[in-house]
Amino acid sequence: MGFLSHKIERSEVKPGDHIYAWRALFTYSHHGIYVGGSKVVHFTRKKDTSGTNSSNSSGLSSGVPSPCPTFPDCGFQQPDSGVILSCLDCFLGNGSLHRFEYGVPPSVFLAKVRGGTCTTAESDPPETVISRAMFLLQNGFGNYDLFENNCEDFALYCKTGLLSLDELGIGRSGQASSFIGVPLAALCSTPFKLLVAGPVGMATVTAGMYCAGRYITDIGVRKDVVKVAVEDLAANLGWQPPHEEETAEKGGSERVVALLPMEEQTPK
Repeated sequence: MGFLSHKIERSEVKPGDHIYAWRALFTYSHHGIYVGGSKVVHFTRKKDTSGTNSSNSSGLSSGVPSPCPTFPDCGFQQPDSGVILSCLDCFLGNGSLHRFEYGVPPSVFLAKVRGGTCTTAESDPPETVISRAMFLLQNGFGNYDLFENNCEDFALYCKTGLLSLDELGIGRSGQASSFIGVPLAALCSTPFKLLVAGPVGMATVTAGMYCAGRYITDIGVRKDVVKVAVEDLAANLGWQPPHEEETAEKGGSERVVALLPMEEQTPK
Protein backbone atom coordinates (compact mmCIF):
# COMPACT_ATOMS: atom_id res chain seq x y z
CA MET A 1 0.00 0.00 0.00
CA GLY A 2 1.22 3.47 -0.85
CA PHE A 3 0.38 6.98 0.21
CA LEU A 4 -1.79 7.61 -2.86
CA SER A 5 -3.93 4.49 -2.96
CA HIS A 6 -4.53 0.89 -1.92
CA LYS A 7 -4.09 -1.14 -5.09
CA ILE A 8 -5.19 -4.78 -4.93
CA GLU A 9 -5.45 -7.73 -7.28
CA ARG A 10 -8.84 -8.86 -8.54
CA SER A 11 -8.46 -12.12 -6.62
CA GLU A 12 -8.37 -10.09 -3.38
CA VAL A 13 -11.65 -8.20 -3.80
CA LYS A 14 -14.55 -9.43 -1.66
CA PRO A 15 -18.33 -8.80 -1.75
CA GLY A 16 -19.11 -5.70 0.28
CA ASP A 17 -15.77 -4.03 -0.46
CA HIS A 18 -15.67 -0.32 -1.24
CA ILE A 19 -13.52 -0.13 -4.36
CA TYR A 20 -12.33 2.68 -6.58
CA ALA A 21 -10.32 3.39 -9.71
CA TRP A 22 -8.31 6.50 -10.53
CA ARG A 23 -9.23 8.52 -13.60
CA ALA A 24 -7.40 11.09 -15.73
CA LEU A 25 -3.87 10.53 -14.40
CA PHE A 26 -4.89 10.48 -10.72
CA THR A 27 -6.94 13.67 -11.04
CA TYR A 28 -9.96 12.04 -9.40
CA SER A 29 -11.26 8.56 -8.56
CA HIS A 30 -14.56 6.79 -9.12
CA HIS A 31 -16.01 4.73 -6.24
CA GLY A 32 -18.47 1.87 -5.90
CA ILE A 33 -19.51 -1.18 -3.90
CA TYR A 34 -18.47 -4.62 -5.11
CA VAL A 35 -21.49 -6.92 -4.68
CA GLY A 36 -19.90 -10.14 -5.95
CA GLY A 37 -20.15 -11.97 -9.26
CA SER A 38 -17.85 -9.39 -10.93
CA LYS A 39 -20.51 -6.68 -10.47
CA VAL A 40 -20.32 -3.22 -8.90
CA VAL A 41 -23.06 -0.84 -7.75
CA HIS A 42 -22.02 2.79 -8.02
CA PHE A 43 -23.42 6.31 -8.31
CA THR A 44 -23.24 8.57 -11.36
CA ARG A 45 -25.33 11.27 -12.96
CA LYS A 46 -28.89 10.37 -13.90
CA LYS A 47 -29.94 9.28 -17.36
CA ASP A 48 -30.85 12.15 -19.63
CA THR A 49 -34.26 12.48 -21.25
CA SER A 50 -33.05 10.93 -24.50
CA GLY A 51 -32.53 7.63 -22.71
CA THR A 52 -28.73 7.68 -22.80
CA ASN A 53 -26.62 7.77 -19.66
CA SER A 54 -25.33 11.32 -19.32
CA SER A 55 -22.53 10.10 -17.08
CA ASN A 56 -20.93 8.38 -20.05
CA SER A 57 -20.32 11.69 -21.77
CA SER A 58 -19.39 13.58 -18.61
CA GLY A 59 -15.88 14.50 -17.62
CA LEU A 60 -16.61 12.79 -14.30
CA SER A 61 -17.99 9.67 -15.93
CA SER A 62 -18.23 6.21 -14.49
CA GLY A 63 -16.30 4.82 -17.41
CA VAL A 64 -19.13 2.43 -18.35
CA PRO A 65 -19.12 1.65 -22.08
CA SER A 66 -22.34 0.72 -23.84
CA PRO A 67 -23.13 -1.97 -24.64
CA CYS A 68 -21.08 -4.31 -22.45
CA PRO A 69 -19.78 -7.33 -24.38
CA THR A 70 -19.67 -9.54 -21.26
CA PHE A 71 -22.75 -8.92 -19.07
CA PRO A 72 -26.15 -8.10 -20.63
CA ASP A 73 -27.29 -6.41 -17.41
CA CYS A 74 -24.21 -4.20 -17.17
CA GLY A 75 -25.42 -0.61 -17.09
CA PHE A 76 -28.78 -1.42 -15.46
CA GLN A 77 -30.26 1.76 -14.01
CA GLN A 78 -33.72 2.63 -12.73
CA PRO A 79 -35.54 5.59 -14.31
CA ASP A 80 -34.64 8.94 -12.74
CA SER A 81 -31.80 7.41 -10.71
CA GLY A 82 -28.04 7.82 -10.80
CA VAL A 83 -27.32 4.47 -9.13
CA ILE A 84 -26.11 1.97 -11.68
CA LEU A 85 -24.92 -1.64 -11.78
CA SER A 86 -21.84 -2.41 -13.88
CA CYS A 87 -19.50 -5.30 -14.39
CA LEU A 88 -16.08 -4.91 -12.80
CA ASP A 89 -14.34 -4.51 -16.17
CA CYS A 90 -16.56 -1.61 -17.23
CA PHE A 91 -16.34 0.02 -13.80
CA LEU A 92 -12.55 0.01 -13.89
CA GLY A 93 -12.25 1.04 -17.53
CA ASN A 94 -8.51 1.16 -18.10
CA GLY A 95 -7.77 1.82 -14.43
CA SER A 96 -6.41 -0.40 -11.68
CA LEU A 97 -8.45 -1.81 -8.82
CA HIS A 98 -8.08 -0.21 -5.37
CA ARG A 99 -9.79 -0.91 -2.06
CA PHE A 100 -10.91 1.88 0.26
CA GLU A 101 -9.78 1.23 3.84
CA TYR A 102 -11.98 1.59 6.94
CA GLY A 103 -11.11 1.92 10.62
CA VAL A 104 -7.61 3.28 10.00
CA PRO A 105 -5.78 4.99 12.91
CA PRO A 106 -5.60 8.81 12.80
CA SER A 107 -1.84 8.63 12.20
CA VAL A 108 -2.35 6.55 9.05
CA PHE A 109 -5.19 8.78 7.86
CA LEU A 110 -3.07 11.92 8.24
CA ALA A 111 -0.13 10.30 6.45
CA LYS A 112 -2.10 9.96 3.22
CA VAL A 113 -1.22 12.56 0.62
CA ARG A 114 -4.64 12.39 -1.04
CA GLY A 115 -8.11 12.11 0.42
CA GLY A 116 -10.63 9.57 -0.80
CA THR A 117 -8.58 6.47 0.03
CA CYS A 118 -9.45 5.70 3.67
CA THR A 119 -11.45 6.76 6.72
CA THR A 120 -11.29 6.36 10.48
CA ALA A 121 -14.93 5.20 10.47
CA GLU A 122 -15.68 1.51 10.91
CA SER A 123 -17.47 -0.49 8.22
CA ASP A 124 -20.68 -2.43 8.78
CA PRO A 125 -20.80 -6.18 7.91
CA PRO A 126 -20.59 -7.05 4.18
CA GLU A 127 -24.15 -8.35 4.01
CA THR A 128 -25.47 -5.02 5.36
CA VAL A 129 -23.32 -3.09 2.88
CA ILE A 130 -24.60 -5.12 -0.08
CA SER A 131 -28.19 -4.82 1.11
CA ARG A 132 -27.91 -1.02 1.20
CA ALA A 133 -26.31 -0.89 -2.24
CA MET A 134 -29.01 -3.05 -3.82
CA PHE A 135 -31.79 -1.09 -2.10
CA LEU A 136 -30.35 2.15 -3.49
CA LEU A 137 -30.02 0.56 -6.93
CA GLN A 138 -33.79 0.20 -6.83
CA ASN A 139 -34.66 3.48 -5.07
CA GLY A 140 -31.90 5.93 -6.02
CA PHE A 141 -29.53 8.14 -4.02
CA GLY A 142 -30.81 11.61 -4.85
CA ASN A 143 -29.16 14.02 -7.25
CA TYR A 144 -25.47 13.73 -8.03
CA ASP A 145 -23.37 16.65 -6.81
CA LEU A 146 -19.59 16.79 -7.16
CA PHE A 147 -19.01 18.22 -3.68
CA GLU A 148 -22.10 17.29 -1.65
CA ASN A 149 -23.37 13.95 -3.01
CA ASN A 150 -20.93 12.06 -5.20
CA CYS A 151 -19.86 8.47 -5.85
CA GLU A 152 -17.62 8.36 -2.77
CA ASP A 153 -20.47 9.67 -0.59
CA PHE A 154 -22.62 6.83 -1.94
CA ALA A 155 -20.02 4.17 -1.14
CA LEU A 156 -19.33 5.64 2.31
CA TYR A 157 -23.02 5.53 3.16
CA CYS A 158 -23.37 1.94 1.96
CA LYS A 159 -20.41 0.92 4.13
CA THR A 160 -21.31 2.83 7.30
CA GLY A 161 -24.94 3.98 7.16
CA LEU A 162 -23.69 7.38 8.35
CA LEU A 163 -25.22 10.52 6.94
CA SER A 164 -24.57 14.20 7.55
CA LEU A 165 -27.79 16.10 8.20
CA ASP A 166 -26.20 19.55 8.47
CA GLU A 167 -25.91 21.90 5.52
CA LEU A 168 -22.14 22.33 5.47
CA GLY A 169 -21.73 22.65 1.72
CA ILE A 170 -19.64 19.47 1.61
CA GLY A 171 -20.59 15.81 1.78
CA ARG A 172 -18.82 12.90 3.42
CA SER A 173 -16.33 12.49 0.57
CA GLY A 174 -12.65 12.67 1.49
CA GLN A 175 -11.88 13.38 -2.15
CA ALA A 176 -14.04 16.51 -2.10
CA SER A 177 -12.45 17.53 1.21
CA SER A 178 -9.04 17.34 -0.45
CA PHE A 179 -10.09 19.52 -3.37
CA ILE A 180 -11.50 22.15 -1.02
CA GLY A 181 -8.77 21.71 1.57
CA VAL A 182 -5.85 22.91 -0.54
CA PRO A 183 -7.08 26.49 -1.18
CA LEU A 184 -8.67 26.62 2.28
CA ALA A 185 -5.41 25.62 3.94
CA ALA A 186 -3.54 28.29 2.01
CA LEU A 187 -6.12 30.89 3.00
CA CYS A 188 -6.22 29.90 6.67
CA SER A 189 -2.45 29.78 6.94
CA THR A 190 -2.04 33.33 5.60
CA PRO A 191 -2.14 34.93 9.10
CA PHE A 192 0.86 32.79 10.04
CA LYS A 193 3.10 34.42 7.43
CA LEU A 194 4.63 36.68 10.05
CA LEU A 195 5.42 33.71 12.29
CA VAL A 196 7.33 31.61 9.76
CA ALA A 197 10.57 32.30 7.98
CA GLY A 198 10.57 31.90 4.22
CA PRO A 199 8.69 29.63 1.80
CA VAL A 200 9.66 26.40 3.58
CA GLY A 201 8.03 27.50 6.81
CA MET A 202 4.96 28.70 4.95
CA ALA A 203 4.69 25.38 3.10
CA THR A 204 4.93 23.50 6.38
CA VAL A 205 2.14 25.52 7.96
CA THR A 206 -0.06 25.13 4.87
CA ALA A 207 0.51 21.36 4.81
CA GLY A 208 -0.40 21.15 8.48
CA MET A 209 -3.60 23.11 7.94
CA TYR A 210 -4.47 20.90 4.96
CA CYS A 211 -4.04 17.68 6.97
CA ALA A 212 -6.02 19.09 9.89
CA GLY A 213 -8.82 20.14 7.55
CA ARG A 214 -9.01 16.67 6.02
CA TYR A 215 -9.10 15.03 9.42
CA ILE A 216 -11.88 17.13 10.95
CA THR A 217 -14.09 16.52 7.88
CA ASP A 218 -13.57 12.75 7.96
CA ILE A 219 -16.85 10.89 8.48
CA GLY A 220 -15.35 8.97 11.37
CA VAL A 221 -14.53 12.19 13.24
CA ARG A 222 -17.37 14.56 12.36
CA LYS A 223 -20.03 15.17 15.01
CA ASP A 224 -22.84 16.03 12.59
CA VAL A 225 -23.30 12.48 11.24
CA VAL A 226 -25.98 10.04 12.35
CA LYS A 227 -26.86 6.45 11.49
CA VAL A 228 -29.78 6.44 9.06
CA ALA A 229 -31.57 3.28 7.93
CA VAL A 230 -31.54 2.95 4.17
CA GLU A 231 -35.34 2.71 4.13
CA ASP A 232 -35.51 6.15 5.78
CA LEU A 233 -32.90 7.80 3.58
CA ALA A 234 -35.28 9.55 1.18
CA ALA A 235 -37.43 10.86 4.03
CA ASN A 236 -34.43 12.29 5.89
CA LEU A 237 -33.06 14.14 2.88
CA GLY A 238 -36.28 14.96 1.09
CA TRP A 239 -35.29 12.89 -1.94
CA GLN A 240 -37.94 11.66 -4.34
CA PRO A 241 -37.25 8.00 -5.20
CA PRO A 242 -38.30 6.63 -8.60
CA HIS A 243 -42.08 6.35 -8.86
CA GLU A 244 -43.50 2.94 -8.08
CA GLU A 245 -45.30 2.76 -11.40
CA GLU A 246 -42.05 3.46 -13.27
CA THR A 247 -40.30 0.78 -11.25
CA ALA A 248 -43.05 -1.71 -12.07
CA GLU A 249 -42.76 -0.97 -15.80
CA LYS A 250 -39.06 -1.84 -15.70
CA GLY A 251 -39.49 -5.05 -13.76
CA GLY A 252 -39.11 -3.41 -10.35
CA SER A 253 -37.54 -5.07 -7.38
CA GLU A 254 -37.75 -8.56 -8.88
CA ARG A 255 -35.25 -7.62 -11.56
CA VAL A 256 -32.97 -5.89 -9.06
CA VAL A 257 -32.82 -9.06 -6.98
CA ALA A 258 -32.14 -11.07 -10.13
CA LEU A 259 -29.10 -8.91 -10.85
CA LEU A 260 -27.40 -10.09 -7.67
CA PRO A 261 -24.98 -13.01 -7.96
CA MET A 262 -26.73 -16.18 -6.82
CA GLU A 263 -24.56 -16.51 -3.71
CA GLU A 264 -25.55 -12.98 -2.61
CA GLN A 265 -29.33 -13.36 -2.98
CA THR A 266 -31.35 -13.66 0.21
CA PRO A 267 -34.19 -16.21 0.15
CA LYS A 268 -37.61 -14.68 0.73
